[in-house]
This record gives sequence, C-alpha cells and structure tokens, in this order.
Amino acid sequence: MLENHEYGQIIGNAQAPYINALAAQYRLATNYYATGHPSEPNYVALVAGSTRGVTSDGVYDLAGPSLFGQLQAAGRSWRVYAQDDSAGCFKGTGAGGGSDGPGAPGTYARKHNPAISFTSVSGSSAQCRNIQPLRDFDPAAGAFEMIVPNLTNDMHDGTVAQGDAFLRTFVPGIIASPEFRAGGVLFITFDEGSSSAGSFGDSGGQVATLIIAADAMGGLRDRAYADHWSLLRTTEDLLGLPCLTNACQRAPMTT
Repeated sequence: MLENHEYGQIIGNAQAPYINALAAQYRLATNYYATGHPSEPNYVALVAGSTRGVTSDGVYDLAGPSLFGQLQAAGRSWRVYAQDDSAGCFKGTGAGGGSDGPGAPGTYARKHNPAISFTSVSGSSAQCRNIQPLRDFDPAAGAFEMIVPNLTNDMHDGTVAQGDAFLRTFVPGIIASPEFRAGGVLFITFDEGSSSAGSFGDSGGQVATLIIAADAMGGLRDRAYADHWSLLRTTEDLLGLPCLTNACQRAPMTT
C-alpha cells in the first residue's frame, strides 16, 4: 500500500523508475479509482467491501465481517506487516523510532492498518499476533499479506523517489520467493489520489495499480473500470472466499 498520489504523478514520472519498470514488465490497471478521502475509509474498503461508516482518519472499533475474519473462519493464515508499528497489539494512533526493515526510518500510522480497527482482531491476542513488524516479513507466512510501509516509504510524508527506492529494495525478494513463483500475486496500489475523480460512488481519484504475477507479464494493460471493491473481489476470488458487500458488485480484475 502506497499513499496519496494520482495516477499521472506516478506513471511516466522519472522519479519512479522502478514502479514504471514493473508496469512495463507486468500488468497495469489504467482505469482504477480509489473510494474517497481521506485515507482510512479506503483501507477499510479494501478489506471490508464497505467503508463501514468510516469518514475520517480516526480511531474506530468496527464489528462485522472483514477479509481478516473471512480468513480466520476458513482456517487460512494472514499477516499485516506494519512498518514501525509497536509490538503487542498496539492500539495507539502512531509510533516510530529506529529502523524496521528496508527503506528509510519513519512513522507508523494506525489509520493505514485496517486490521487493528476490527474488534475481531484487536480483541483477540491470537489474531493480533498476525500484525507484525516489517522486519519479520515472510512471504510464506500468510495466504494473504498486506504490507503497510511507514509514512516515509509509502510516499505520505516521503517523496515519490523514496517510495520507489523502498519498492526497489523490498519487491525483488517477493518476486524471487518460491511462494510467488508457485502462483502468488502481488498488488501495488495507492489508498487515494489527489483528485476526487471516480464513478459508481468512487471519489478518491485515479491511482496506479500494478498486478505482478508470473502469468501477468508483457506490459499488459487492464482498461476496464476498477476500484478498491474490485481489488477485494479479486483477492477473495483468488483465496476461494465469498465476496463482501460492495465487492459483490464488481467483477474480479484479470490476473
């Protein structure tokens, strides 16, 4: 997950050579839109199929279904690797200090970690253990894994160049892993853009979204309309899970 940049600020930008190289090698969704503004409703949408009434970057305790609950019920493993998060089911709004994995040191923001906002996770020590620091990243640990870089490496506070450098360091390890080569898929997207563009209820701006898979190579372009609901639907389909809420109104993206 990256932050706060419109499609045109990334694709074709000389400050993002690695992202553009990935787009040229794999698959790029050229008509993909975020849900709205500010950040947190987009993160909730990506895992719940609805914003669940979240309208701000606040502290929420959300009940009801989510992708995390679906995975738990299906006996499937998951992880959220939240860079610079504090250990022990931290429920504060921010943390930081030191170095946690690749990229520049920075700050963790709760609003970018949707798992901790669901009571099925925050109220369970066992489920909370699925939220781990980025230094513990293991591509084999979860059927689903969400990577939440710190505010520098996700381009929220840092530059496009810093975010691109983080991906250049981090992504090759995923692509080289046996799990990826055996059929894994990596999605790189942004929570929201700088505009309010969108259709079908979306108003979060057009954002760059990459589909990186061994069978999605060749600089392919997906031109069909897609959004965060579409990405959730795609994830659920890949994992053999039923669709949630608005994700049921979207077709899965090509992978």
